[in-house]
Amino acid sequence: MIEVAEKRALHERIGSELTARIRSGDWPPGHRIPFEHELMRQYDCARGTVNKVVQSLAAAGLVERRRRAGTFVIRPRIQSAVLEIPDIEAEITRRDQVYRYELIASRLHAVDVDDADTALMGPGKQVIAVQCRHFADSRPVAYEDRVIDLDTAPEAAAADFTKQGPGAWLRTHIAWTQARHQISAINPETDVARQLDLTTTTACLCVKRWTWKAGAAVTFVRQVFPGDAYDLVATFSPGAG
Repeated sequence: MIEVAEKRALHERIGSELTARIRSGDWPPGHRIPFEHELMRQYDCARGTVNKVVQSLAAAGLVERRRRAGTFVIRPRIQSAVLEIPDIEAEITRRDQVYRYELIASRLHAVDVDDADTALMGPGKQVIAVQCRHFADSRPVAYEDRVIDLDTAPEAAAADFTKQGPGAWLRTHIAWTQARHQISAINPETDVARQLDLTTTTACLCVKRWTWKAGAAVTFVRQVFPGDAYDLVATFSPGAG
């Protein structure tokens, strides 16, 4: 028990020290934080401890991990809390438009520990990755890239995502208990722009969402919408803060 407590204390101390350097401006936006092997040497700790610290900084929106380049401090972004998980099909039909879903690809694989978004599900976890598009009439209005944790939702491995989107499937199979949203304005990457029939200079809204069930990861999804095809609406009561 003492050894576990010491490891936990070290993880928290490293995270606190790195966070302080970022929030103080000592490490400004764009600054590359030390590589993991440098932090391991500095704090005389295991790679797993350092990796956990970096993942927590990424989850807090303080840094981003770039494959083969390192981990960099990012500029703080304004975040908006969304209280409901939207049903894209229901929203499109509510607007008296014809909804259509299209599967692009799906495959089984292990979580990539270098991907800060999906690494939160846990290293080595088996997931099913699904890429798809949502249409309103004949126009693509959402590109979706999703992973589902097969420990929490093993039935997803055999689901037929050619006929039903992964979000709709999850709503009828898994009851989540906790969710986190991250919303940002972006210009789409080349492949995403192509899927949405846009240019790479088009303003888009990117919604990232993580859901858990009793502390166990359920899914991570990244959805990209053309800026003129998505409304962000939240209802608040007096004194909501």
